[in-house]
Amino acid sequence: MAEAPRMPDEIGVRDIQEFLHPVMKKNYGNWKYHDRPRPGVLHHVAHSGDEIWTVRAATSRQMDIHQIRELMDIADDFAEGYIRFTIRSNMEFMVSEESKVQPLIDALTAHGNPIGGTGNSVSTVSHTQGWLHCDIPGTDASGAVKALMDEIIDEFTHEEMPNRVRLTSSCCQINCGGQGDIAINIQHTKPPKIDHSQVGNVCERPTVVARCPVAAIRPAMVNGKPSLEVDEKKCICCGACFPPCPPMQINDPEHSNFAVWVGGKHSNARSKPTFHKLVASGIPNNPPRWPEVSKIVKQILSAYKEDAKDYERMGEWADRIGWPSFFEKTGLPFTKYHIDNWRGGRANLNASAHIRF
Repeated sequence: MAEAPRMPDEIGVRDIQEFLHPVMKKNYGNWKYHDRPRPGVLHHVAHSGDEIWTVRAATSRQMDIHQIRELMDIADDFAEGYIRFTIRSNMEFMVSEESKVQPLIDALTAHGNPIGGTGNSVSTVSHTQGWLHCDIPGTDASGAVKALMDEIIDEFTHEEMPNRVRLTSSCCQINCGGQGDIAINIQHTKPPKIDHSQVGNVCERPTVVARCPVAAIRPAMVNGKPSLEVDEKKCICCGACFPPCPPMQINDPEHSNFAVWVGGKHSNARSKPTFHKLVASGIPNNPPRWPEVSKIVKQILSAYKEDAKDYERMGEWADRIGWPSFFEKTGLPFTKYHIDNWRGGRANLNASAHIRF
């Protein structure tokens, strides 16, 4: 008799309880209050009187097994063996005694992992994969993030901003990085260049046609071979066609540039979630340090830090002072690229950050 095949275990995500620190598990949902003794350290007190300290450290996000093992050794030696990752790829180490906090901080700092990212600080940048394994990147998001955080590390380790600042970066305009107080994204500004000799051999044409969000691609016969063509009046240069069809090359060293957006927000605390809005475009894609990007982000952070009210998020500050004042205070030029003139612009121009009529 043949052995019955093994059936998959449809158990979904494993229960978080088995991974919690014992103090957290014991007092789950029964906390009395929490505070922050210093930037990067959270202190929670339960109704039972139990206490736990959490130390938040930045990581490089993309880590090899050697780095991970070293950080696990620190967790075992200094943090009672429990860690967790935040949504922005910070690591949080938990201890149940205050005396263990400083040795843990010293060990992480010596390893090269700065402590911070809590309260009114600039948190670690949420970013897409870039050149590592994304199939559509116009730049290396993780590289630009590393260069930027080297420039503004003091804003991560200190809590001196009017409110928390969430930075995101995406290596294409599909914007997997999400909405952020400041977002750094690549923009393609030219339609794809098609190698018609390869399309019929490499691309599944119906898939490519379906992938275009504005129906700008359609099948075509070129030189007697099946291929594709692009309606350049419709094309928004998003790059979504390139992954299913590499012969539709859209990345360009001259015309694919960075853009900076401001005012995005996922939460509904004090104000509703918002989309970020373009404030700078045509910034050179200039590896390995991308100095032009860092300069603009620092200008925006400096103006926000100096002028915003306490607990005012970046977008709330811009809405209060008005976008003309925003451009004046940040020293950024207002150009024709800030005016929405794409095919659907007539319907949404009144929703623009800059235009009212």
